[in-house]
Amino acid sequence: MEIKPLHKFPRETVERWLLTVPFYKTVKQQDDWQFEILLEQAHIAYFEPGERVLQRGEKDQWLYFLLKGQLDVYPDELGEGDPINQITPGEVFGDLAMLIGHERTATLRAAPHCREVVVLASDFSRFSDLESSRPISVATKLAYYRNTVHSLRWKLEVYRSQNPQHSFANRHRQVKLYTGPKDTREELAALHAQAQALARLLLEWNGEFGASGR
Repeated sequence: MEIKPLHKFPRETVERWLLTVPFYKTVKQQDDWQFEILLEQAHIAYFEPGERVLQRGEKDQWLYFLLKGQLDVYPDELGEGDPINQITPGEVFGDLAMLIGHERTATLRAAPHCREVVVLASDFSRFSDLESSRPISVATKLAYYRNTVHSLRWKLEVYRSQNPQHSFANRHRQVKLYTGPKDTREELAALHAQAQALARLLLEWNGEFGASGR
């Protein structure tokens, strides 16, 4: 693995990479200053074919976005045998473990057929502090949790459509939507709670079917 800070890259390259990620695109549109803050808390990591990216059983506060290449997902610590899933550019990973302080539930390796795998790693530890608005603003945290809740609900709906008779099938629909005032700390707290509840449900599904829990 080779790690480089974002300031080592041409600005247009950084923006081209990050604006493919919905969360970063939203923040850029909302607030250039917040976009710069996020850049300061991130770095780029390069991985060789077959190199391990995440290890099952580890625990940290980093969130990852695949920018180039492909990652293979394995259910065990060694990351050997046939992968059970793949991650493609634009996808976020590491989000479930980060949301609920859970250890990694899968091992990820750079796909052996990819000449180069490029990952954006960002320290999201401050996103769990819902009271503070510095350096990460409430609006930026709202953008993250809105995107996360939407993504988690979509993944759970996919599981439901594939397994409509399973006892897990409708549990995510029991996690209530927020209907109060928008753009408030109240909404932020509600979205944070939804994201944690949905993440736990998705981990249960992944444990049941050996899917790509991360």
